[in-house]
Amino acid sequence: MEGHSECIWSLVCVGASSNIVSASRDGSIREWRRYGEQVGRPWQSDGMAVVSMAVSPDETMVVNGGIDGRVWLWNIKEGKMVRDPWHGHNAAVRYLDWSPNAREIASGSQDGTIRRWNPDTGRQIAPPIETGHGWVDSVKYSPQGDKFASGGSDHMICVWSMGGRLLIEIKGHDNIVNSLCWSKDGTHIFSGSSDSTIRKWQSIDGKEAVVLRGHTNVVTSICLSLDEQYLVSASFDCSVRIWDLKTNQQVGEPLLHDDELLALTISSDGRYIASAGLDRKIYLWSIEAALKKGRDPLRSVAKPEERATLSGDVR
Repeated sequence: MEGHSECIWSLVCVGASSNIVSASRDGSIREWRRYGEQVGRPWQSDGMAVVSMAVSPDETMVVNGGIDGRVWLWNIKEGKMVRDPWHGHNAAVRYLDWSPNAREIASGSQDGTIRRWNPDTGRQIAPPIETGHGWVDSVKYSPQGDKFASGGSDHMICVWSMGGRLLIEIKGHDNIVNSLCWSKDGTHIFSGSSDSTIRKWQSIDGKEAVVLRGHTNVVTSICLSLDEQYLVSASFDCSVRIWDLKTNQQVGEPLLHDDELLALTISSDGRYIASAGLDRKIYLWSIEAALKKGRDPLRSVAKPEERATLSGDVR
């Protein structure tokens, strides 16, 4: 899927149709149908680069963070901004997440803070958390909504209470923690790091359970499959990889881009992976096909009559 003029920093899947929404350094947000057609006109964010994005639990809204520290809320169906941008951060907003009950949004920034927002008013609901991370590169609520985790440039993972109290620090990575996700029962946290590894931790005490090795460069994003049988990862090594969490081994061949990857998401129905990065193209992959076909996995998952251009160069 082509259209952005600069790198793509964030992706989300929305709705029963698994449309894809992309955010880019070119200052635009775009929505795409699964077979490649762009939906309507791009949503513009004052021309400022869009760094991060998250979809609401009911998949009707997306929130995005800019390189200038502002946060925007958008109505997906209308492609329009909801109220004015939210102000608070004084540096790029690198990660956003909605609480499971949709009552708050957490943002992590290069200014070292986590801020929490009421999506109905755009106001902060608690004092900023000075994390000590340096840059905050990831923030993720637990599925139970009783705590949240953060990772950053200090190589650490922190788990916080909903009151903003530090519960535990997790040490083990040798470089920046770029991405986090929780198991559905909240007992484990997975992390992807610039040290090229993915790690699984016990959330109660921070004990390391598993290290997944295979990427040869920075791991930028990770996602769990709906059934939690697989973990999917994207990396600066230009590949998407699928990991079997029963064997802790990579399955299938790497799914390759033409340049470094920054963004990754799994569709709501768990059937597709979307990935994007510096090559300014969004690739859509069939998880089933990638698992079955160990050699030369297919990028295009659309029916022949629907198939649009899913690769190519826009330089």
